[in-house]
Amino acid sequence: MIQDDAPVFVISVAAELAGMHPQTLRQYDRLGLVTPGRSGGGGRRYSARDVELLREVQRLSQEEGVNLAGIKRVIELENQVEALQARLAEVATELVRAQQAAADATRAAAAGARRDLVPLRDSALVVWKPRR
Repeated sequence: MIQDDAPVFVISVAAELAGMHPQTLRQYDRLGLVTPGRSGGGGRRYSARDVELLREVQRLSQEEGVNLAGIKRVIELENQVEALQARLAEVATELVRAQQAAADATRAAAAGARRDLVPLRDSALVVWKPRR
């Protein structure tokens, strides 16, 4: 099974899959809209994710009327959101672990306190206040 981000398609195949001309893909690469991987010889290699991104660029351009600078900003913002969501998931996992550790520590402290404390009955509390 091919991974979505494995760079496997040469430019002609990626262009055909995306329904574009190879020169359009080169232009998008120069503009930084879609950045394919490179082969050892420097040739562009597109992943399935890149092809999907090319289709999205085409949709935004043709159906939504967004210019290329706007598309680039949309892609940047989507990447930011994706990174923030991943970080949020990491923080949520860390929070669950910290809450579990705090609960474990509280239980351990409570169990230890029960052994260390001796209940007193019929006792009086005397407070001494020295005179100056």
